[in-house]
Amino acid sequence: MTKIYRRFPSVVQSETLKCYVLDAHLQPVPIGVVGELYLGGAGLARCYLHRPDLTQERFIPNPLEPHQSVSLYKTGDLVRYLPDGNIEFIGRTDNQVKIRGFRIELEEMETSLAGHSKLRLATVVVAERFYDNIHLIAYVVPVLEQELSLDELRDYLQQKLPNYMIPSTFVLLEALPLTPNGKVDRRNLLNLGNLTLKSSGLIDLRYLKK
Repeated sequence: MTKIYRRFPSVVQSETLKCYVLDAHLQPVPIGVVGELYLGGAGLARCYLHRPDLTQERFIPNPLEPHQSVSLYKTGDLVRYLPDGNIEFIGRTDNQVKIRGFRIELEEMETSLAGHSKLRLATVVVAERFYDNIHLIAYVVPVLEQELSLDELRDYLQQKLPNYMIPSTFVLLEALPLTPNGKVDRRNLLNLGNLTLKSSGLIDLRYLKK
């Protein structure tokens, strides 16, 4: 059975589960490429009974098996298939996440970071460093020639946010990657490498050779 490195309800941990990792065009992605996780199988709609608004938002017709009546559940999780057939959780497609029992909005953290006088841009993503260990990574673009320390960033955020909303890792970049429509490309950020996913503290990637 495929193992997913992510918390899921017990109903999902069943032999009837089908996992699909799809791109923005609802097509399967190759091994190692980040896509969104969709689930198919009995029992997935239980929490959405009598909630047609949420059912329409979260469930889509199965594009890979159009002749079947079973829909796919759109999890909002960014994942990738590993060579051994398991699935690795990478992050989220939306801005609302749950960490250590607290539901938080990434935009709130981004707004707080953007208020720092030494920062031009900031975005926050959720990632998984080890099994079931969800954490936050802040990618920030400093004002030209400004130096920043880990203590400075954490002290600043602690004045504005509770401790569970303080990122464990801060990554300094020359610029944030953007999608063709001008939005921050979170998938690209999460694909920067294992360094940002497995490290804590302050990581300066501004001067790496491209």
